[in-house]
Amino acid sequence: MNCHQERYTSSRIMVVDDELTNLKLVHKILTNYGYSNIELISDPREVIPRYRQSPPCLILLDLNMPFMDGYAVLNELKRLEDPLSPPVLILTAQIGQEYLLKAFDNGVRDYITKPFDMFELAARVRNLLEVHAAHLLIHDEKKVLDNLVRERTMELMQTRLQIVRKLGRAAEYRDNETGRHILRVSHTTVLLARELGWSETEQETLLHATPMHDIGKIGIPDSILLKPGKLNVREWEQMKTHTLIGGRILEGDDSELLDRAREIALSHHEWWDGSGYPQGLAGESIPLSGRIVSVADVFDALTSERVYKKAWEIDEAMDYIRSNRGRQFDPKLVELFLRNFDEIMSIAGRFKDP
Repeated sequence: MNCHQERYTSSRIMVVDDELTNLKLVHKILTNYGYSNIELISDPREVIPRYRQSPPCLILLDLNMPFMDGYAVLNELKRLEDPLSPPVLILTAQIGQEYLLKAFDNGVRDYITKPFDMFELAARVRNLLEVHAAHLLIHDEKKVLDNLVRERTMELMQTRLQIVRKLGRAAEYRDNETGRHILRVSHTTVLLARELGWSETEQETLLHATPMHDIGKIGIPDSILLKPGKLNVREWEQMKTHTLIGGRILEGDDSELLDRAREIALSHHEWWDGSGYPQGLAGESIPLSGRIVSVADVFDALTSERVYKKAWEIDEAMDYIRSNRGRQFDPKLVELFLRNFDEIMSIAGRFKDP
């Protein structure tokens, strides 16, 4: 479709009229003005199939035709819902105002009655082609701008994700953990969210937010964080503040990603029975994201070796999860965890510590 050219003589023009004499006349007028891409249609039933093959830049349409009148053709064109639909110029012997108004109500751009003046027809054709070309140009410019905005948004998203990953990695180094723990917890969390019916977009946000669940450990002294033995009461109270520190680190950003990360950092140590920390939330008052991460994080922490403990056996860790259903963990999530245990172990194997 050559509708963008400065010279419109090669623009595709569709002429629809059941009278061959009228088709020949219009064709002769247009060719005399240099138009070379003219399609003549005597059967209105062919308009839509030919339109689909190659949309025109302008349609000249008669109203009174057999099989389908011009209004029926207009309705069929409207059903195509083409955002770049070409203008329609009515060429008809129908003179009454009701025909004119009905045509304009159906989206017609211009209306000429027969017999018509060839100079007027040529001028109307030229004007409509110019308007349509301008419409296409605006559409293309908007498309280019939309693409630029989309690309810039993706760049910003990627930058934000890089920052998020580096923050998560910083917390890992402070806690003497490997990045594999983060991967196992993140993918297990997403698995459970998927089983709960979260959308793909929500799952992706969760995947990138979960690695920051322990970001607040950056603010915990090494003497406590890396202590090989059991923490005393004072040390334990200070250790628990890592949730609040994480919340403060991640606050002040209105992005969905960091908002979700902050929610998880603050809530993944809350217990279903209300005996967790830092706020003592209970049941469904605990954000669902925090409840999901809690199950995944505890299971992986139990089955991983740390400076202060040896890794538990899988059966021991599973017994702990079961016995704390309705106490530490959301009962529904424990059921989901057990039901999908084989896939969770597959994740553990895929991201096994070196």
